[in-house]
Amino acid sequence: MSKEEAQARLERYGKNELTAEKPVPAWRKFLAQFQDMLVILLLIATLISAGLWLYERDSALPYEAIAIFAVVLLNAIMGYVQQSRAEEAMAALRQMTAAQANVFRDGIRQSIPATDIVPGDIIIIEEGNTIPADARVIQSTALQTAEAALTGESLPVLKDNLTITEEVGLGDRDNMIFSGTVAVYGHGRAVVTATGMQTEMGRIAGMLKETPVETTPLQEELHRVGKLLGIVVIAIAVVIISTIILIEDVRGFSALFDVLILGVALAVAAVPESLPAVVTVVLSLGVQRMARKNAIVRHLAAVETLGSANVIASDKTGTLTKNEMTVLAVVTASGRVNFEGTGYAPEGEVRREGGGKIDGALEFEFVRTLAAADRASNAVLHERNGRWVVYGDPTEGALIVAARKAGLEAEVLNARLERIGEVPFSSERKLMSTVHTDTEQKERFLAFTKGAPDVLLARCTQELVGEEIKPLTAERRAEILKKNEELAGEALRTIAVAFRTMSKATFEQEGLDEDVEKELVFLGLIGMIDPPRSEAKDAVARAMSAGVRPIMITGDHPKTATVIAESLGIPAHGKAVTGTELEKMSEEELDQTVQTVSVYARVNPEHKLRIVEALKRTGAIVAMTGDGVNDAPALKTADIGIAMGITGTDVSKEASDVVLADDNFATIVGAVEEGRAIFSNIRKFLRYLLSSNLGEVMIMFFGLLLADVIGLTANGGTGIVLPLLATQILWINLISDGPPALALGVDPADPGLMREPPRPREEGVITHSMWTGIIFTGVIMAAGTLLVLDASLPEGLIEGSGSLQYAQTMAFNTVVFFSLFVVFNSRSDKQSAFVGLFSNKWLWGAVLLSVLLQVAVIYIPFLQQAFSTVSLSLGDWLLCAAVASSALWLRELSKIIVRAMENRK
Repeated sequence: MSKEEAQARLERYGKNELTAEKPVPAWRKFLAQFQDMLVILLLIATLISAGLWLYERDSALPYEAIAIFAVVLLNAIMGYVQQSRAEEAMAALRQMTAAQANVFRDGIRQSIPATDIVPGDIIIIEEGNTIPADARVIQSTALQTAEAALTGESLPVLKDNLTITEEVGLGDRDNMIFSGTVAVYGHGRAVVTATGMQTEMGRIAGMLKETPVETTPLQEELHRVGKLLGIVVIAIAVVIISTIILIEDVRGFSALFDVLILGVALAVAAVPESLPAVVTVVLSLGVQRMARKNAIVRHLAAVETLGSANVIASDKTGTLTKNEMTVLAVVTASGRVNFEGTGYAPEGEVRREGGGKIDGALEFEFVRTLAAADRASNAVLHERNGRWVVYGDPTEGALIVAARKAGLEAEVLNARLERIGEVPFSSERKLMSTVHTDTEQKERFLAFTKGAPDVLLARCTQELVGEEIKPLTAERRAEILKKNEELAGEALRTIAVAFRTMSKATFEQEGLDEDVEKELVFLGLIGMIDPPRSEAKDAVARAMSAGVRPIMITGDHPKTATVIAESLGIPAHGKAVTGTELEKMSEEELDQTVQTVSVYARVNPEHKLRIVEALKRTGAIVAMTGDGVNDAPALKTADIGIAMGITGTDVSKEASDVVLADDNFATIVGAVEEGRAIFSNIRKFLRYLLSSNLGEVMIMFFGLLLADVIGLTANGGTGIVLPLLATQILWINLISDGPPALALGVDPADPGLMREPPRPREEGVITHSMWTGIIFTGVIMAAGTLLVLDASLPEGLIEGSGSLQYAQTMAFNTVVFFSLFVVFNSRSDKQSAFVGLFSNKWLWGAVLLSVLLQVAVIYIPFLQQAFSTVSLSLGDWLLCAAVASSALWLRELSKIIVRAMENRK
């Protein structure tokens, strides 16, 4: 391609870059937080209240206005901090593209910015290069690329220039290299077929753009609760204002404004103003606890979603497995040797199959097989910061680790067998050979060869049996191939190893080329696998016992996927659905498939996205785990996206809601338990706050309606008199109820939490049984408070002798004590309040704090003036506490009845 043609194509196709969607202006993000109906109503009510006060009306509402506005502002600011991550994910994708690329233009090799590459360019790929675009391979010399981040394939993929005649998945396109992947071995050339957003990486970026920002179940439920409370607020304001206008003789503009002020105050007081702050604080505390368990939460409102998840769709490579190839078996002429231990740490026992000592002929064959495999490898094993790592090809790394487990030290092998040459691996030969001198027999050279078993076996004429070299018969060839199939049936990747002895003269005559790979002596077969994490099996079992269904979605081979899944306890039934099969399914067929199939293999990013979408369509709450770029769209679409912190790419982390700091699948199960505990605690303080507020609403409504009956009249018998003042209600909602509500947010998890099934998606935060308990408690609070109010007034059903201010103080005090007793009831709808009564020390501290604050507001002069209270006697305090305790005893009685009815079923 000429320079002019390249420039023309560049103008036609545009720069080879992933363009991020236009950032949302900060002011629009901020305003988006006010869309919840409840918050809007609170803000409107606050502004109206402040405006009426500024109109020189005698009201205590400025305190309430300031407090509510502060809560609304805090809620908006915290939401702004937790905004969407789409732009950041796109930025991470851009960073994965190569900065420079080597191309042939005008017949000259040139280094150009990767953004200037166009379709038709010939790019030169060498070991260590990041691939700058999607391209068709036209020349390959042992070229291998690491595609785990894109396809989920744990091993480097060998690339060739052979034609593929049928439609295959992304992981099987061996004649293609893809943008953002890395060349780990060999070199080659390729013609660019797609750049920028047209590449496979670009398609992922496009899916990230198109994927809408999902709301979590908690967000949806709190939004519904907000709407409900908003309707209740309006209804209360209308009903109370209408009631006052109908009952009282309201005349004139001034009197109408007084009623309007009262209606707004009562409506605002009916809403638990501390709810947004309590939710935020409880979720934040949950985030801290999850962080201590190595689950880093990036999206605050998503904390609870893990607890609701009933499906965990997990990538295999690096998530359920270690992403560290490990040799499990060596098979030679005299038997099989099995290895224990996983990963790159050279630790673990080496045992003969069937028991017994590794000695005699087997020992001789075994040692030479691993020595040959070690010498015919270029990877390097190092210990860094207490962790063993491999530099180079993972397969070769596994061979070196196996040699170390068998007691073969690198220093000894290096001292005896010095490498003098290498025939690199090529896709055509599927073999690699190295030639070494032997210090013990200086006149001979040794050639070690490893590669595909069927190819290598064809180059062998003899076999090592014990210390003898025997002819390789047709029967033995068939036996070796059968053993190879058996290892493949265990989902092991197999490598064959052979050697050849030659004189120095023969080596000098033949030279260092592929002719070395003839008349070989077969040594043995080596089987390896990317092993499951040791803790993953227990985590899968715990998840299933909690009613959470684990699903494996991987780009790996179907056989490997099913064996790994079954070893972990994930139901596979010996079969995995492949990406090719998924492409042929309609949405209806896929919806049926995802409800029964738990293992998917050879899938592309689009397939993962379709699976997650199908699971959500069938009603599942999906937690998706992954570590690669290919996982990003599915992570973003899932109800909760979980990325790996160590092996995960920047793209997967930016698209996720939670990042696992230890890449441990078991951490997910712990996070699920923590999520369930958080949601349970959210229900507890919702039950508490709504019970208290409903009781206050009933007190206000029936106090006004029954004012004449209970003797609640103003001096002179005219005018509006309230059971509780607006400032007193505000004190109860923000000061008295606040600390206990927060303490409920850190209540210890119930012991049987992980033995219960996940919460159904359609189940609300507040269930019917919760509403029953809330209403029942509210009625008790209203009845008890109005009786105390009546007994404190000179007239009414119960004769009293106190002043109006004294009666209102008694009612105020009774409501506070009711709230403090109700907080213990609110820990469960069914379980007794006395179970684990002292397990939450914070709750007892909060109750004590509320009592001390109540004492202050009753006795401190300036607080008495602000809240219109008078001092009470010890007898008054005991009366208030005794009446308020009825909420505890009567609710306990109702729980006993509920438990008895359930036991009869």
